[in-house]
Amino acid sequence: MDSFAATLRGEASTSLGPRLIRIVGWVAGVALVIGILDLLGIPVSDWIRDLFKKVREVPAWAVAAGVVLQTLQTTLAAVAWHTILRAAFPKAEVTFRLVLASYALAVAMNSFLPANIGTWVMLIMLSSLIAGATLASVISGYAVEKIPFSIFNIAVYIYLFISVSGSLSINLKVLAEHPVLIGVIAATVIALVVAATRVFRRQWAKLREQLLIGGAILGSPRRMLTGVVLPEFGSYAAKLGVIAVFLGAYSIPVTFHNVVSVTASNSISNSVSITPGGAGVTQAANTAALKNSTNAQDATAYSVAQQLIVSAWNVVFAVILVAWVFGWSSGKQLVRSSYEKAKERTRGPPKGRGAPADTSP
Repeated sequence: MDSFAATLRGEASTSLGPRLIRIVGWVAGVALVIGILDLLGIPVSDWIRDLFKKVREVPAWAVAAGVVLQTLQTTLAAVAWHTILRAAFPKAEVTFRLVLASYALAVAMNSFLPANIGTWVMLIMLSSLIAGATLASVISGYAVEKIPFSIFNIAVYIYLFISVSGSLSINLKVLAEHPVLIGVIAATVIALVVAATRVFRRQWAKLREQLLIGGAILGSPRRMLTGVVLPEFGSYAAKLGVIAVFLGAYSIPVTFHNVVSVTASNSISNSVSITPGGAGVTQAANTAALKNSTNAQDATAYSVAQQLIVSAWNVVFAVILVAWVFGWSSGKQLVRSSYEKAKERTRGPPKGRGAPADTSP
């Protein structure tokens, strides 16, 4: 893995020309795959046409503004991640574009894969690519990265529960309808606690050292504020902006109440849903949050359009960045190996967000 990571770091420093050629090759390869899937009876082209149809229903200014704000949201969150990793591994070469590509890939995968598996892929990628990093230390950095976002989310959750009647029951309905799932989750948590206790007894000193490495940024309050809290505040503000833009595109009143209520319902839906991106649950929650501002049909149309367009852009942005930073072959190998390892850990995945539905890691 170390030699593979070194190769990837070398690929990331190649000149502009070869990277552009790789991007063109990646795009051509995607087009070829789509054609083959269509021939095999898998209607990928139909899905893409539906996407463009939905895009045409939304004003061009809203699509453009939504894409810009979503890009800003992802980029600012990556800035915070970069600061945390630089503090944790000061002697390693942690470039911003490596962190941005890894984070953007996680956001994209969380848009269409269940259990926030994209977050695990990112954590495994970072622990593989950063010299001296371990998965435990990177997970510790992840916990630090979630502190500001968690505070922001708690504030909007409280506002939602106070101001929107029935929002909690709608978001938790999926769990009420799946009692077996609740039992499985409870059993898994108990098993993890027992396993963790045994591991801690044998390797507590080593694990504690790795956890402290990942949280090194907490030892510098000023750097934590300027390099983590402020960028994440900007990222969260950009997320609110995306919601405001699409609400305006569907002539739904852009008020503080509507924007914050939808933000909270998106985040909670993604946290409790067992479907990719919180599909279905998100639309029901958004309809409840907007019930006093618009009818159910318009609320659903707004929710579907935002989720579809933002998710599509997340994928495009991630593909461009991964091709740019790692190249076609190395990037594909890295993502595949990280994904296989991530699937092994999804019994107890870290809960995300963010962002984008709230699918950010």
